[in-house]
Amino acid sequence: MNKTIVITGGAGFIGSHVIRRFVKNYPDYQIINLDSLTYAGNLNNIEDVSKSSNYKFVKGDITDRDFIFRFIADTQPDGVIHLAAESHVDRSIRNPVAFLTTNILGTVHLMDALREIWKEPTDKRFYHISTDEVYGSLGKEGYFTESTAYDPKSPYSASKASSDHFVRSYFNTFGLPIVISNCSNNYGPNQFPEKLIPLMINNIRHNKPLPVYGKGENIRDWLYVEDHASAIDLIFHKGKTGETYNIGGENEWKNIDLVNFLCQLMDKKLGRNSGDSEKLITYVTDRAGHDLRYAIEAEKLRDELGWRPSLQFEEGLEKTVDWYLSNDDWLEAVTSGDYQNYYQEYYK
Repeated sequence: MNKTIVITGGAGFIGSHVIRRFVKNYPDYQIINLDSLTYAGNLNNIEDVSKSSNYKFVKGDITDRDFIFRFIADTQPDGVIHLAAESHVDRSIRNPVAFLTTNILGTVHLMDALREIWKEPTDKRFYHISTDEVYGSLGKEGYFTESTAYDPKSPYSASKASSDHFVRSYFNTFGLPIVISNCSNNYGPNQFPEKLIPLMINNIRHNKPLPVYGKGENIRDWLYVEDHASAIDLIFHKGKTGETYNIGGENEWKNIDLVNFLCQLMDKKLGRNSGDSEKLITYVTDRAGHDLRYAIEAEKLRDELGWRPSLQFEEGLEKTVDWYLSNDDWLEAVTSGDYQNYYQEYYK
């Protein structure tokens, strides 16, 4: 194998798509998937590559500093793509410390361990994947750019903003070869149904209420997960060390418009009367500190590396709906047990 690449959080939603892409496209790489398999980690997400000769799974927690130092020393990776994170805003409001521990301390543990083995890191890379939520909230005009000042509003975004700052500080202070990307909202197959789109798909299937925060006026930019994986691939291999790249889907939608479109699409797919699913929409108390609008300007990534999203939202959403409707077993498996308790607490 030419290189050993560690991908943290590779059993999660985005991570599974990155794992699959790297295992299939880079047979000369040894791909090591490091994941603690929390509620959102699911090895079924990567079952199709689990037997590949260039793939290995290791169960481990980035918050365990001693373990991380042993793991990095044993594997001697040439690169790390860091996706492991607590990522749901509602959960961060309930338990901020878990987000501090994983997103900040876990990231620092990884970088400290890499500093021990990368004495001459000219051909190494630590790639930290972050979120557009670190920038805060936009009004009706404007876009987030790589130079937008950080203004996080939730414990989740504050933890990711802090980890971003730590990553940059390790580049400036210690010379650790890093690159960072901040992406807009992801959607697509394998996403855990605490997130808006799979939550709505699952509830429509079962004729359950569709909880919409506030009046549904919040606006998000949506990025198909396979497009995000292709951008990660490109940035990892061709991005400039020390730089930050924004990844946007160029698909801004109000939450209520998205839900209405999804209802229409699901009615068609399920053979229901038009408008049946829209009757399930239920407005719930708005999330604390709910940012109004996110919108990313991805000009730097487009101009420097030639990346563009391949799908518009309507096409990507239909592919996503088809996947969930064709994978009932996967959806039923992840919506049992602890997820049900979580759902009742937040959307009762």
